[in-house]
Amino acid sequence: MDFEQLRTFLEVSRQKSFSRAADKLGVTQPAISAQIRSLENEVGARLFDRDGGKVTFTAAGRLFEPFAEHCLQASSHIMVAIGELHRSPRGEISISANEATSLYVLPIVFAQFKKQYTRVNLSIVRADRSKSLEAVLNREVDFGVVSLPVKDARLLIEVIHKDELALTIPQGHPLSAREQIKFAEMMQYPLLLPKHGRQREQIEDLFRTHDVNPRVAMEVDSSELLKRLIGAGLGMGFLPRSNVRDDERAGLLKTLKVEGVRLNRELALVFRKDKTLTRAAQAFLEIATGRSRPLLPHGGNKPK
Repeated sequence: MDFEQLRTFLEVSRQKSFSRAADKLGVTQPAISAQIRSLENEVGARLFDRDGGKVTFTAAGRLFEPFAEHCLQASSHIMVAIGELHRSPRGEISISANEATSLYVLPIVFAQFKKQYTRVNLSIVRADRSKSLEAVLNREVDFGVVSLPVKDARLLIEVIHKDELALTIPQGHPLSAREQIKFAEMMQYPLLLPKHGRQREQIEDLFRTHDVNPRVAMEVDSSELLKRLIGAGLGMGFLPRSNVRDDERAGLLKTLKVEGVRLNRELALVFRKDKTLTRAAQAFLEIATGRSRPLLPHGGNKPK
């Protein structure tokens, strides 16, 4: 049973004639008769009585009519909904990112997106880097925002933010009058470190390159807590510049350049290569990256 058979059935019922239904649908009368016979075979009952040129419902045909109408209406609604999905973004997009990214990077992207697409709900899931990647791979969220590098052949990667890790101290620190210090000077003061993650790896690589062991005052699992502990005077630490920009303007924290040290940071939007992007997800990707991407047939993604 297919939609074409249902359309033919309803047209015959409206026209009460096989020949008039054929004219209306632009096909031959034998084609109409063949479709009705096929439908009746599937249903297992005659649907029309044919008395000369007059066509009327059988009892089975009368029962079948509302079913046929419902099926065609549902089909029409589905096609309209799918068409609107790609023409006018709607629905929900879920993004997994860590605390700092959720607080200091994504709000700007979200604000730009919501100005244009008010009918799309945005959902943020706070998780560390490894869990964000896992959520994307398990199809639990649409996108993840994580620090690079990411090496996984199942993922597409789009850079959305660049800055650097800056040595951060509280105002009133003995070095607060300086703009730049030497590496050896930094080693004289206690350091606050993230417990894990890409930033911890970068900091460890830095000290490994210089073959030194820093004076670690504390390890914390939250960059926001790390910033607050620095502000409270418990030590210095490396934080993304975007995380401390407002605190610098307010005179609460200060960032220093360390001679010969530059720790770059890139954040990327990641999603599965085999994921079919809805129009809403496509729009979010374009705004987050600042680049338009061609929408391929059936919402497919252009391989990189």
